[in-house]
Amino acid sequence: MNPLPLSGDAGSPTRYDTPTILLHWLTALLVVGLFALAQVWDALPRGTPTRKLLQSLHVSFGLLFAAVLAARIVWRWTAGRRLPRASGGFWGLAGSSMHVLLYVLMAAQVVLGFLFRWAQGEAFTFFGLFDVPTLIHIDREQRRAIGGLHDTVAWTIIILAGCHALAGLAHHYWLKDGILRRMLPWR
Repeated sequence: MNPLPLSGDAGSPTRYDTPTILLHWLTALLVVGLFALAQVWDALPRGTPTRKLLQSLHVSFGLLFAAVLAARIVWRWTAGRRLPRASGGFWGLAGSSMHVLLYVLMAAQVVLGFLFRWAQGEAFTFFGLFDVPTLIHIDREQRRAIGGLHDTVAWTIIILAGCHALAGLAHHYWLKDGILRRMLPWR
């Protein structure tokens, strides 16, 4: 298959700007890491020190994820973000829709994470440096429902992020259109 040119015209960049690339890969790393922590501690017996440590790390990295996601959303909506011109048609719409869906799910996951931690009534700290205050009281009986939603949204994000990654690889290796190179940290 012949390589397709990068999308964009003479006035449009062919790569994302450095902050967008860094926020993208930091988000990906945090999503996968948070998911992995939850899967590992779930296999451990309740009450063990290792399980508690992994849960504490999950909460701390979850708070970091919330900050990175907020920064990413603010950056996405500012004029500072330079974008390559998006492709049109059905596939352009599908790609844009996937991004919006991932943002919505990640934001929902942050909210569910806060609600779930508050429903547990346990300490909510950031790497032991400071505590996050409880802003609203969540009934402990709602904890199971919130936890179930948090788990379902996590799996949905992982599946969609996997599809997103596969699409990037398909663009790179099959379509050879340069889409993946726009987001790689190296040139």
